[in-house]
Amino acid sequence: MVDGYSLHLRQPLALCANLGSEMAEAPQIYVGTAGWSYKDWEGIVYPAQIKKSQHPVEFLANYLDVLEINTSFYGHVKPEWGKLWSRMARAVNPAFMFTAKLNRAFTHAPVPVMQSSSAETIRASDEDERLAKEGFESLAVEGTLGAVLIQFPISFKNTGPNRVHLDSVIEKFKQFPLVVEVRHNSWTNDGTLRYFAEKGVAFCNIDQPTLGKAVIPSEHVTAPMAYVRLHGRNYDQWFDSDSRNDRYDYLYTDPELRGWKTRIDAIGEKAQKTFVIANNHFEGKAAVNALQLKAMISGKQVKVPEMLLKKYWELGEIAMPKT
Repeated sequence: MVDGYSLHLRQPLALCANLGSEMAEAPQIYVGTAGWSYKDWEGIVYPAQIKKSQHPVEFLANYLDVLEINTSFYGHVKPEWGKLWSRMARAVNPAFMFTAKLNRAFTHAPVPVMQSSSAETIRASDEDERLAKEGFESLAVEGTLGAVLIQFPISFKNTGPNRVHLDSVIEKFKQFPLVVEVRHNSWTNDGTLRYFAEKGVAFCNIDQPTLGKAVIPSEHVTAPMAYVRLHGRNYDQWFDSDSRNDRYDYLYTDPELRGWKTRIDAIGEKAQKTFVIANNHFEGKAAVNALQLKAMISGKQVKVPEMLLKKYWELGEIAMPKT
């Protein structure tokens, strides 16, 4: 079916229309952040030099439902780390989950600033595959692996060779729950969604600046697990900034979050598990928006880190009183 999902189908796609009846009665929505190891979070999200007394994962598991491991994009998760993170998080939050990015060797050209990422330029080795699987398995055996995120850049377009490459990556890692993030709008057609549904792979619904051929916000559910990633809307800094931090220096407003809350509610009705990840990480803004969304979705006040509450007055409206 690889050749079949490049076409825009004329008939409306009743995609996963009956998923709801097959799902558990109480779908779960997990809200968290992309990553946790940011220097600029010290003294804002958690106490300065926290690593001397407590691991950031253990600290954040008190407040968030999920963390997306993004270090696995740059270097494979070591099995001992995966097990340690899982046990620390579950000790304070028994329902806590992780998701993890697939290493960039499978999704990006070695030097993406010099060449587009495509089937012709992406070069992953057998060793990359072995190490990636070992890392994901260390989370899976602890029961904390919610999803493996296969994230492609906007230069990865919907072409025949790229569809073959995507299919091969899915086949390599099909033992894990998979979600695919594509950013070029050539992928947003009924054929792509139908292919994802046939493979049982989740389509990643994203929020990003809608520049050029970028994917626009959506609420697709193509598998029992669903996924949302919020990157911020820093239009001026998305491609032109000298610092990657500028891209993610964005705090969603209440109306913007409520727009996504409506989408997430719709997604959550069709999926067994929905993961909502805030990636606007600069100076803890991802944690702020994640907590706000968690409060919106649950309709309840939430625990808020004390230092974060001092930095962002917006959290005072949703913060659970101290006991």
